[in-house]
Parts: sequence; C-alpha cells; structure tokens
Amino acid sequence: MVIGAAVLLFIASFLDLYSVDGAPDSYDLPSLWGSGPVVLGVVLAGLIGAALVVVARGLPQPPKVAGLDLGQFGIAFTVFAAWSALGNIFDVAGGIDNVGGSSDGPDAGTGLILALIATLVMAVAAVATPLVPALKGTLVPAARPAAPQPYGAQPPGGYGYPGAQQQASFGGQPQPGQPGQPQQSFPGQPQQGQPAPAPAGDFSPFWFAVPVPRPLFAEDGSPTPIAELAPGTWYLAVEQRGQALVAQTQDGRRGVLQDTSGIQRG
Repeated sequence: MVIGAAVLLFIASFLDLYSVDGAPDSYDLPSLWGSGPVVLGVVLAGLIGAALVVVARGLPQPPKVAGLDLGQFGIAFTVFAAWSALGNIFDVAGGIDNVGGSSDGPDAGTGLILALIATLVMAVAAVATPLVPALKGTLVPAARPAAPQPYGAQPPGGYGYPGAQQQASFGGQPQPGQPGQPQQSFPGQPQQGQPAPAPAGDFSPFWFAVPVPRPLFAEDGSPTPIAELAPGTWYLAVEQRGQALVAQTQDGRRGVLQDTSGIQRG
C-alpha cells in the first residue's frame, strides 16, 4: 500500500495544482512542482517517508538515527505530508485570496486532490505497519544461522574448516563413496568397533571458532598451554565443563578452553 500510494503521489505531482472556473483549455496551469510549499511539504515529504518505510521493512535490522529507526522516521514524514496536503486543499492560493477582503480564488486542482488521497493512504498504511501483526514482518527475512554439524560428521570444505583432502571423520570411519581409502583416526578418539563416550548432560558436540588466539590447557589442570587456537580455524567442542569447553584440534590433541567468550558456533 505504501509503494502504491507513493506511485500515485508521484503521478499526481505532474497534474494541475489549481482549478479555475471558466479558464480556457489553452490556459497553462502549474503542476504541484510549481509550488515550493507543496513540493517540500507534500510531494518530497511523502516520497521520502514512503522510501524510509519500505527500506526499514526490507532490512532485518533497520539502522537507527538519533535513537529512532528508519521506519519511525518514515511514518513521521508520511503523516506530515498528509497534514500538509490537507492544509493546501483548504487554502489553495496560500492566503493570497484573502488580500483585500476577497474570498474568491482558485480551487484545488486534480493533482492536489490526488496528492491528498495518496498521502492519506500512505500515512494510514505506514502507521498500521507496526500495529497490525500481519504487516510487521520484514520483506527480506534474516539469514538463518548454520546448523551445527553432528558429532562425527565432517563439515563442508571451505575457509577455516578441516581441509577437503582430509577424507576421514572422527572415529576412523571412511567417508561414503570412497572405498579402499585407508582409515584414519585421531588421538584420543575411539577406534572402529569401540563405543564413543557419551557426553554428559544434554551437551552435543559442535564446531566453533575463536575470535582471537586462545590458549588450550591440558585436561589434567596443568597451567602450561598445550596448544593455541587460532581465529579462522574450526575446532570441535567435545565436552563442557562449567563455563569451559573441552576442545579437540585438527591434529587430534584435546584440551580445555577456559575462555569461551565470543566464540562462533559452526
């Protein structure tokens, strides 16, 4: 509705501003673009307001200006445009017809009447957008986060993930479609035919990456780091111990990541 009203307003801006009784057909009446107050207060205010409302609806997280998002600014513009159009309908000549006590003056032209209708529809639609549940959704939905890979499954090849040439999953099981490939296993992982240890509680292993280099300490509590986790590389969290995670590096080493703030789940 907002887009349709904006199109109607744009078309109306090229139509007559005034309507003069008895004027010949050859008489050139100005359009809405011939009046500065109408252009600024009705045409541009309405078009800018409609654009802000549409942009705010099209973004999952609309940016804020002075603490207000674009949609709220757009609503204010559309209401102001409708109010200005109503004022110009009541006083088309802008007070000139009141000079000398005369009340005769031009009437509202087709363009100004259509502009009033367009801005009223636009304002109503813009105000109803945050109030009506069916209109609250964004035009472009937010991207869904990637689902974590199940334990024992190899994530897709790409930047930061274990290399595509690594064709064996954790536990020494070969990948489907590659018969005859030698099975690989990682230190600390159960071999084929041995049951995998069940994680405690409701914890499910997941891939994660760190935002900055983080030390990985031994599981026996030794203060000396056994490895350093680097940003841009994915590691497997196999157990949770309070706020810490037991992580496994790509070469199979296991240790405790004590600082888990800001990690990115895969």
